[in-house]
Amino acid sequence: MADNNPVVVIGLGRFGTSLALELIRRGTEVLAIDNRPKVTQSLAGQITQIATADATDMEALRQLGVSDFYQAVVGVGSDIEASILTTSLLVELEINDIWAKAISTQHGRILSRIGAHHVVFPEHDMGERVAHLVSGRMLDYMQVDENFALVKTTPPKEYVGVPLGSSNLRRKYGVTIVAVKAPGEEFTYATAETELSYGDVVLVSGRTEQVERFAELP
Repeated sequence: MADNNPVVVIGLGRFGTSLALELIRRGTEVLAIDNRPKVTQSLAGQITQIATADATDMEALRQLGVSDFYQAVVGVGSDIEASILTTSLLVELEINDIWAKAISTQHGRILSRIGAHHVVFPEHDMGERVAHLVSGRMLDYMQVDENFALVKTTPPKEYVGVPLGSSNLRRKYGVTIVAVKAPGEEFTYATAETELSYGDVVLVSGRTEQVERFAELP
């Protein structure tokens, strides 16, 4: 999302609420909408612009000034019909940048077809990330693109004490060590002269299967 453009967040479940609060923390203007009075009342102290309204009603969206916003996020998940209808209304209002939460591949495909610019799968993405962390030595994992990942891990013993420039790391494993963090220090960019030590933490980038294989090295 573009920095500091006002954002409408529709649907204040766990995903929508955490997103709205994080955007506000980052200094972004947010209008939060949900059709459940209990939910909006409970968040009124944390989100200054919050409204109880039916986002599947075009007139309600117009009255709230939704068309004046550059970006919108549809966080409605369990009610697929409401999710699709709300997204279609935002398309009709010509919102520049629409993000929509999907709970299945089919749901996501429909959202894309009706005009959502970005479709996110929070449950799937989080499940995938946790699976990577649970199953190996990775300390953190982020899927950057369909087949490209960034992994936080510890250096394999064969690369400890060897300058990265002479390690043949990229030729052998197809990955790049982007940054290194020594115990008690901050991350610094890795260079050809960088030598890894036991206890270091490294950020490694590359194709998903290659960084996975690298992170499993002893």
